[in-house]
Amino acid sequence: MPVTEHPMQALAAYLPEGSFEQVVEYLHHYKVHLTVTKQRKSVLGDYRHAGMGRNHRISINGNLNKFEFLITLLHELAHLLTFEQYGNKVESHGREWKHLYSHLLVTFIQHKIFPADIEKALQASVLNPAATANGETALLLVLRKYNPVQKEDHVHLADLPEGALFMMDNGKIFRKGLIRRKRFDCEEIKTGLHYSVSPVIEVKMMKEG
Repeated sequence: MPVTEHPMQALAAYLPEGSFEQVVEYLHHYKVHLTVTKQRKSVLGDYRHAGMGRNHRISINGNLNKFEFLITLLHELAHLLTFEQYGNKVESHGREWKHLYSHLLVTFIQHKIFPADIEKALQASVLNPAATANGETALLLVLRKYNPVQKEDHVHLADLPEGALFMMDNGKIFRKGLIRRKRFDCEEIKTGLHYSVSPVIEVKMMKEG
């Protein structure tokens, strides 16, 4: 996976205004080796704990908007803090991690770094953080509004009515069905096969006939 090593000053370009000094303080204090990677489909960020003489290592996808980049970084920093306090003795997304992640979020929210709609969406994360950012649909739908580049003629699957036809980027056409837990049950028109699809995926709405 191609990565880019970023000096601390260059990191400022990835962060919202007012957050740089706080972030750098954490990175310096815990001697974090931070890399910014190209887009990964399965994860937004990753943490590897220190060991065998190596520093803590965090990687964040560089294609995220500034607010999503910061929130993902805080998610990974919470893993670092959990390891520092508990080692490998607790679950990776257990109550200890949730408590530390919530504390980080509250700290940055108090500094008024996030717009009002993101701040409101973050309240649910503060109360009960999800194990992955992809598990927090309401927050992601708000965050994606701040992407500097929006796909033309695309909408989030969550914004389509039930039964609507839509096309994915691979050209396949589906009909939106009912939500099952946190994902929509969608039928591929050509094959009749059903797939579980994330509500935050960007799709192109199709007309009947």
